[in-house]
Amino acid sequence: MGHLFLGAILMAVGIAITIKSEAILSFFGPIGFFEKYLGTEGGSRLGWKLIGILFFFIGFLIMTGMINGFMLWLLSPLLGAGHSI
Repeated sequence: MGHLFLGAILMAVGIAITIKSEAILSFFGPIGFFEKYLGTEGGSRLGWKLIGILFFFIGFLIMTGMINGFMLWLLSPLLGAGHSI
């Protein structure tokens, strides 16, 4: 039950960050990393939208109980999972 609540909160935060990226940018100011690497495609605005989408995606994975499988898949090259010795 707790994972549903946590996932829904993260999804709501992700949606809010994505929709209100302009307000967040005006409050916090530009971020140098985003301006350097995403400058021609929107800079900090695009960076905040990507963060919001990431929050939504992680919230969805937590809510549906798929976070463990995703993390295992993501980290399997580093952990050597699936390789026999």
